[in-house]
Amino acid sequence: MKRFILLSILYTLFNLDVLSQIGAFRRDLAVGINGGYAFNQVSFSPNVNQVMHGGITIGATVRYTCEKYFSMICALQGEINYAQLGWTEDASAAADICSYSYKRHMNYIQMPLLVNLGFGKERGGVKGFIVAGPHLGFCLGDKEVKDGDWNNADLSPRLRELHNNKPIEKTFDYGITMGLGMDVSTKNGHHFTLEGRYGLSLSNIFSSSKQDTFGRSANNVITVKVSYLFDVLKTRN
Repeated sequence: MKRFILLSILYTLFNLDVLSQIGAFRRDLAVGINGGYAFNQVSFSPNVNQVMHGGITIGATVRYTCEKYFSMICALQGEINYAQLGWTEDASAAADICSYSYKRHMNYIQMPLLVNLGFGKERGGVKGFIVAGPHLGFCLGDKEVKDGDWNNADLSPRLRELHNNKPIEKTFDYGITMGLGMDVSTKNGHHFTLEGRYGLSLSNIFSSSKQDTFGRSANNVITVKVSYLFDVLKTRN
């Protein structure tokens, strides 16, 4: 999978370089901050019934626009974000009447490297865009939140193990991110964006050998965020 991510990055850079040779040259660099809310579930196999787990995400963004190819504005976008992920069990799906709740909060540093393809006004207007590319992440730590009479609930052995502070065994995370957004810019180089993203992890948070409890335990994240960027380099028209 590490080779896949490296090839994805190289492929992205190669394609942007090829397009820049046949499109209108740009050298626009914008930096800023982003923030929003992340809705996460962990894809377990065997399945664990869940509801959406919510948490904040906040970070820094750098966007480099390298060319305009016909009506498409091509850019590379990198970020360093702090994100609160995790999972929340759906206790209503339990087979007994015991009242309990269980959450696991996981704090991540995430680093997506995205291609940003925009359509619309470069400055002084509205531009729609799509983003796609690989992401890397690292789990800084986790915390259990348990409430109610879960000790007496009729739980499967794998849930018992999960509820007894089973440690996060794979702190390194990698996967693919894609999304859609809207950029409202001013003529003097300020950008306000709104976007939604989906992140699919290709790694697991627990070991997944045949002897382990779960064959799959991967993050699936839907993020809604806003960003503010300002130009530090701008192509002269």
